[in-house]
Amino acid sequence: MKAATLRAVVDSITGYFPDLTVKIAWNVPQIHRGKDYVFGMSAAKNHLTLAPWGTGTLEPFRARLADYVVNKATFQVPVDWDVDADLLRDMVAARLVELDG
Repeated sequence: MKAATLRAVVDSITGYFPDLTVKIAWNVPQIHRGKDYVFGMSAAKNHLTLAPWGTGTLEPFRARLADYVVNKATFQVPVDWDVDADLLRDMVAARLVELDG
């Protein structure tokens, strides 16, 4: 179940942003563009941790993340999360704007 949800997260992002690639870094999948990290994720026993890279990428989305556990730079979703593709795409777009700025 965790693997399927992680794959759905990756597919949601890379399907919309085909120039982004996935690699394993720190033993977890990371989505990047060139040398820049864009979005990361990891699996824990009872949740997945998603990490939109960047200095301020998470902050504008806090209201949309009200149903999740939100930390300083990550948020947690259930292992069987019904992927919110719009949220992920908006976060990645914000990170790309940050990188291009």
